[in-house]
Amino acid sequence: MFNLFRRKLLLAVASTGLACLTSMSAALAAEPIVIGIPAAQSGPVGVADHQDWTNGATMAIEEINADGGVLGRQLEAKIIDLDMMTPEGNVAGIQALIEGGAHAIASAFTIIPQPAMDTAAPSGIPYVHGNTSSVNVDLYQSDKEKYRNIFQLDVPEVWYGTGFVRFLSDIKKSGAWEPKNNKVHIVQGQISYTQLISEATQKEIANTNGEWEVAEITDIQFPVQDWSPVIRALQESDAAAIMIDHWVAAELAAFAQQYAFDPVPGAMVYLQYGPSQPEFLDLAQGAGEGMVWGTVYGVYADEQGSAFREKYREKFPGTMGMVYTGGGYDAVQILAQAWEKVGDPAKFDEVGDAIRAMEYRGINGFYKIDSETNSGISYPNMTDDPEAGQAHLFFQIQDNQHTIIAPEAFAEQPFVKAPWMK
Repeated sequence: MFNLFRRKLLLAVASTGLACLTSMSAALAAEPIVIGIPAAQSGPVGVADHQDWTNGATMAIEEINADGGVLGRQLEAKIIDLDMMTPEGNVAGIQALIEGGAHAIASAFTIIPQPAMDTAAPSGIPYVHGNTSSVNVDLYQSDKEKYRNIFQLDVPEVWYGTGFVRFLSDIKKSGAWEPKNNKVHIVQGQISYTQLISEATQKEIANTNGEWEVAEITDIQFPVQDWSPVIRALQESDAAAIMIDHWVAAELAAFAQQYAFDPVPGAMVYLQYGPSQPEFLDLAQGAGEGMVWGTVYGVYADEQGSAFREKYREKFPGTMGMVYTGGGYDAVQILAQAWEKVGDPAKFDEVGDAIRAMEYRGINGFYKIDSETNSGISYPNMTDDPEAGQAHLFFQIQDNQHTIIAPEAFAEQPFVKAPWMK
């Protein structure tokens, strides 16, 4: 009798324990996987890019959740307003997301990378971003263990300079453009990002052994709206190629409008990156026609990219950003892939290892992390294989639309002469 009672008691206890475990598992499965998104929602710069990133990430989250989520759990975005112009603002934003229970951080970029990285690093939280910064690489290489789970999905800004000079040589060789001389006039901003791009451009020009030479370097200081002194300097140097090494779309739109009234005949005008932001086309109002811009991290126009563009424009009508829309979407997909592989988003180091080992073809190209830099790989700057990196895309504004003209493997249309080049 005693043994029977004991057996029933043990079975009751086991059943209760199993019920508790089942209940705990169900509760855990019901809890969302939280993606922290620090996004500037006000301030002088970056708002459009950060909204593009948030929109792209939101699209990916909704699609994944509609398909059942990740590991049976729904994804949830925790979005905070990031003051990215101050160290304190970056620290506060990242800390709020960590304390708020985020399983990962997905960020477009921060103007001052180190405070954000130093805040995230001790937690080990996976932190993916598109900073396009040499600072991130330098910090990672200074302490690979500390910054092991912080990944720059794209490449450092210096490739903008190297790739621009390559672009000039390629388009000249193709016969689509016959430069009137071999001079390049660089107009450079004063932040680290633009300075490093300018330095890389000058270095690459020197490596051409006279094919190209620097005509002049003109400094500008943010904010700039009156471009007349710059345009006078451009007229005086009369260079075949003009590089406006600045990234604020509204100010580049002002340049385009002022330049259109008094252009440099025959010059190739390259606006570094900024026209990717939606407000450029809206504010330039056609004045940017024929101008060229580039990005080392942009939305392709292949079958996958075109389908994304169509879905994005349906969800977010109006002018579409051509960079961080795809970046935010890809970042969420990369995190979801890593979580599925590991089986538990709380295992930060294992998730980091999965990201480090990933090979993922997204909207913005092929993602593979370079072990030496914890950042992406650029085509054709770092690899000759179009499907082994993210293409350094060059767009030209044609019929008031952004059109990819290089590299050839991803071009939609050939380069056409701008109105002042005919």
